[in-house]
Amino acid sequence: MTAAPPVSPPVPLSRNRDYRLLWGSQALSEFGFHAAVIAFPLLVLALTGSGAASGLVMGTIAAAQMVVGLPAGVLVDRYDRKAIMLGCEAAQAVSAISLVVAVWAGAATVWHMVAVAAVFGASAALFEPAENASLPALVADDHLPTAVAMNTARASMGQLAGTATGGFLFAVGRFVPFLVDAVTHTLSFVALLFVRLPRRERPPGGVGPLGREALAGLRWVWGERRIRVTVACAVVLNLFFSAFYLVVIVLAESRGVPSGEVGVMAAMLGVGGVAGALVAPVLHRRLGSYGAIVAVFWALAVFAPVTVLVDSGYLIGVLFALMALFPPTANTAIMTDQLLRTPDGLRGRLTSTLVLACGAAGAAGPALGGSLAQIVPGDRAILLCAAGMAAAAVLATASPTLRTLSRRHEEGQPTQAD
Repeated sequence: MTAAPPVSPPVPLSRNRDYRLLWGSQALSEFGFHAAVIAFPLLVLALTGSGAASGLVMGTIAAAQMVVGLPAGVLVDRYDRKAIMLGCEAAQAVSAISLVVAVWAGAATVWHMVAVAAVFGASAALFEPAENASLPALVADDHLPTAVAMNTARASMGQLAGTATGGFLFAVGRFVPFLVDAVTHTLSFVALLFVRLPRRERPPGGVGPLGREALAGLRWVWGERRIRVTVACAVVLNLFFSAFYLVVIVLAESRGVPSGEVGVMAAMLGVGGVAGALVAPVLHRRLGSYGAIVAVFWALAVFAPVTVLVDSGYLIGVLFALMALFPPTANTAIMTDQLLRTPDGLRGRLTSTLVLACGAAGAAGPALGGSLAQIVPGDRAILLCAAGMAAAAVLATASPTLRTLSRRHEEGQPTQAD
């Protein structure tokens, strides 16, 4: 009997040409995006002096992401994902160039900026599920947790670098942040052209109406208990932490913490997120999926009430950094398990559902925090948020469904629903 040929080990991410091209292109793209986003309100205020107009432009980005969210998942599952990613980069580059020309000519208007912001938001809503759904086709299953963690680190670094640089670029010239954005998206488009993404077969039986396919995706996500529970964990985390974050800012200002220290607090949250994303692959291997998710809840539940006792913005920033260390590991665990369990034809809708649910929780969180800060003193509002986190931590720890995540490697890594 002829022996079976040896199976070649998967190509490591450091030598995975296609993943490196995708990662590098998006590192550029996200830097430009955040540089432009921070410059939007500055440009509106410089041209109109209206805070309401500034809020309209910024709100358009979030609104477009929410509106396009569910249909985006259907489109990603229905059409060529590489073509969608290329289209998103091209749309953002062209819209940014149009704004550069308008600002240079002194003809920029609020409605032009609203239109550009809508393109930015819609493109982001389309690109993320297309990229996430493509990851299992670009990297081996064993390398997927590291790839997810590296994407998280890239997003955090892009946000920090772009936000920090955008204001400086705006000081150089009002059109400069948008010119940088156009250049980075153009370079990203060129890099994506060389990514080799396997061609997907068209869904059997043709395609149905967008609404019906979106509902089919939602029903599938809801019907998968492990996915449903992990999505609930992500929503709870976003809701409570967003509420807590706003209350801490309100309490710091009421205590007379200088605005510079408040800025350091926010920056330390980003620094902790970057550090957490970089160590996420190691923590994921050490803690396992269940341990990583539970660690996030307990880190927030333990560190959140400590902020009541701290008056220094710098020390609160340290607490923020500690809280931000674990979420990237939990995100790695959740996203890896979900991508491996979901059929390829539903991965776009999976990601768009998760993004939409977390986005809604992130929007509701500040409203909850603001209401708590109005009803009770700031320190009590923080303790209420901490109590909610602690209750969620107890439930997550006791969840039999989350415990099964740690057995994924023992049972195999299914690529579709059991």
